[in-house]
Amino acid sequence: MKNLLFLITFFLVVAMGWAQEISLTGTVKDSLGVGVDMANVIAINTQTKGLESYGITNHAGLYKLKLKSGFQYTVKVSYLGFKTESFTFTATDVDAVKDIVMQEQAAQLDEVEVTYEMPVSVKGDTIVYDTDSFVSGTEKKLKDVLENLPGIEVNDDGQIEVEGKTVSKVMVEGKDFFDGDSKLAVENIPANALSKVEVLRNFNEVSQMKGLTNDDDNVALNIRLKEGKKNFWFGEITAGYGPDDRYLAHPKLFYYSPKYSINIITDLNNIGEVPFTRNDYRNFTGGFRNINSRGGSSIATGADGLGLSTTQNNRANDIDTKFAAVNFSYAPTDGLDLSGFGIYSYTGTLMKSERNTAYIASNDVENATTNTDQTVHLGLVKLSARYKPNANFQLDYDGLLKQSDDNEVVDVLSISDITDEISEVKEQKPLSVNQNLNIYYTLDEKNIFAVEAQHLYQDEDPFYEAIRNEFAFVDIFPVDENQSLYNLNQSKNIVTNKVDAKVDYYRVLGSKSNINFTLGTTQSHQNFNSDIFQVLDNETTLDMMGSDFENDVSFNVSDLYLGFHYKVIAGIFTFNPGVTLHQYNVKNEQLGSVVEDNLTSLLPDMYINAQLKKSENIRFNYRVTRSFTDVSNFAQGYVLNNYNSLYNGNRDLESALNHNLSLNFFSFNMFNFTNIFANVAYTKRIDALKNNADIIGINRVSTTINSNFEDESLTANGRYERTFGKIKASARANVGWSTTNNLVDGQQRTSNSFTQNYTGALSTNFKNAPNLELGYRYTVNNYENGNLETTYYTSRPYARFDAAFLKNFIFTVDYDYYNYTDKENTIDNKYSFLESNLTYQKKDSRWEYGIKGTNLLNTTTLNRDSTNDLFFTTQAYFVQPRYVLFSVKYDL
Repeated sequence: MKNLLFLITFFLVVAMGWAQEISLTGTVKDSLGVGVDMANVIAINTQTKGLESYGITNHAGLYKLKLKSGFQYTVKVSYLGFKTESFTFTATDVDAVKDIVMQEQAAQLDEVEVTYEMPVSVKGDTIVYDTDSFVSGTEKKLKDVLENLPGIEVNDDGQIEVEGKTVSKVMVEGKDFFDGDSKLAVENIPANALSKVEVLRNFNEVSQMKGLTNDDDNVALNIRLKEGKKNFWFGEITAGYGPDDRYLAHPKLFYYSPKYSINIITDLNNIGEVPFTRNDYRNFTGGFRNINSRGGSSIATGADGLGLSTTQNNRANDIDTKFAAVNFSYAPTDGLDLSGFGIYSYTGTLMKSERNTAYIASNDVENATTNTDQTVHLGLVKLSARYKPNANFQLDYDGLLKQSDDNEVVDVLSISDITDEISEVKEQKPLSVNQNLNIYYTLDEKNIFAVEAQHLYQDEDPFYEAIRNEFAFVDIFPVDENQSLYNLNQSKNIVTNKVDAKVDYYRVLGSKSNINFTLGTTQSHQNFNSDIFQVLDNETTLDMMGSDFENDVSFNVSDLYLGFHYKVIAGIFTFNPGVTLHQYNVKNEQLGSVVEDNLTSLLPDMYINAQLKKSENIRFNYRVTRSFTDVSNFAQGYVLNNYNSLYNGNRDLESALNHNLSLNFFSFNMFNFTNIFANVAYTKRIDALKNNADIIGINRVSTTINSNFEDESLTANGRYERTFGKIKASARANVGWSTTNNLVDGQQRTSNSFTQNYTGALSTNFKNAPNLELGYRYTVNNYENGNLETTYYTSRPYARFDAAFLKNFIFTVDYDYYNYTDKENTIDNKYSFLESNLTYQKKDSRWEYGIKGTNLLNTTTLNRDSTNDLFFTTQAYFVQPRYVLFSVKYDL
């Protein structure tokens, strides 16, 4: 009841604030009576000289200003190419209407009178946010600022999303900030250093290529710094300590000048704040992209063959992390830019979980308690050079080195029809080197050439050991059963060399059309070796000899292709159809023989964009792709996946054909700050790779086959966001359906899943009052396998609160409540997480003092569920206990 009264009081106060305002509306037109889209309209209080309200006209030229009654304002209207118009307006107690006619003015670019900074302005494909207009003073990081900006969101993985698209590049003052990831930027760039945030839509780093290709899904962010942060070192040093020897050290340093920049970020803590996870490492592209994305081929090269355990939202039983990263850029001449970064991360993690797995085919149930001790060292180094002596020539080189050193010890107590204690050891030191060389040359305004080449070298060496009381596969492996324990070991080595190269020729037919010819190739070569041995009680080894237990495979894929695309703009539509002819040669060599497959394939694609308004469009994509699996699925000798899963490959596998369709809608209405996006995607897989598993209790032996069973998936997601004065309302939905077919014990097994995620939220953005965000998330996961069906539900209301008080204090609270149940009412778990932070910093002081509490309610576990063709799983993960940390920060 108290909470309800608080909410009613809160929104009554907001409503009273609105009641004192009136609306000034009207239409901005040119001399011909046509509405001017995206003109800037501002109202300046003549008494305070401050910016009272602002607006941007819609596609019909309509504007709307909210003004306090009883005051006089100077209203100014500006738009590039027109004379600035202004008039004086006195707000009474009733709404008013005022139309404006703008007169064209040639060569106005150097004559624009800038009187006040617009909070939001649109310049072509760029949206510019003046960050001071959206902050209340409680923001600490770039992430906090971005979440206040209309149309921008930071997702749960720390990635920036704009218009439903993940931001592919973050720059500061036009210089790359750890290219290939946005999480490091949102978590580390200080909020007080920001001046503007620029959203660069339809982004293309190569000026010659802009307009020739479809860049609608490419979004970049450029951060503009305040004047006092340029040509000076700035940053902060944070240190903290708490009970149970909990600590935090987080120094970071930045320098930006026109010629060079450097960013230094470090982080040491044992309170569970992981700045760089294994998922971040795996997804960190370094800015590299698939240069054959339009060609239709997908050739896998494998990754993370051990399947190391991952934390749940950075929550685990105990986490200790050390992180250091350096990013630099240097422009020795006007035509040459050098840049790069180095990243090192260490994470020591203790994980504990309790898992219930129901096997569908055998009706067996396994209850397992797992304790994991994991240490991960991650390293990345990238060097880049860009040479652009003139507007007609550009040469880019990138080199990215990635290496990790992973070690994991897992102790499992498995209880099913038998009780078994298993100890697993997983070790690997994978190395990859990715190099990219691109040349872009404009012969003249009609003829443009692009040469792109990429080489990937990858060396993976996963090692697996399982020690257990019982061994499920004694009928398959010639093990010595007269041992106190079964100690099975497996070593693997996969070496990959992959070269992609292509030449593009663009013929510009006019201002609205061009044709593109592509000649390219992909050459992939992989070697796979593995062997299995048993360590006996006397510490000697028993090698498993023969083709069933040893692999020595050479696998090659050759793809030669010729593509043609035509792009034309007709009215509001952009059409870009294309077709690519491929000649494939696939062969694997093992067991003293070669299996070869030659295939010719014609793969079409189609792109259509309907530009309904300047900031509203519908896009349709259709693409047929052919996908090839990696060498590990061809190796016919047995491979241990984990203690109860055995796999052997199939050397007769063929490629699969995929039909991919997507429809996207986007609308960003600056008139009323409404942001809408929606996406529907459908995929149909033909002759897809299928899992063929034989189930023995809780154990399985699997292989991969091609099958004419057709798999389908349909996903739909959408977001609606609108700002009402100082209130922002948003709603989001993600729905996914899929049906897959596999073989289980020789019989076809159809699996269906239907997942739903819904989120609704209301938040405030007051400058001189506390701010509150209230939201509700609801998740439904429905799984159907054979004749079995189950559904899991998660209700998650949440609240975020921040307030500045007594001039020098900032208080924040972050609360999440979970109610996790299932359809059968066998699960009913309720838990919540509460975090809070209180800081004190005098005005103009460099010192800040704080106290931070995490998991203040001392929640012990959180829940997850999943399914596949073989089993249903629910799992409880143990998380870190309550931590309280005292901190000191010094602003440099």
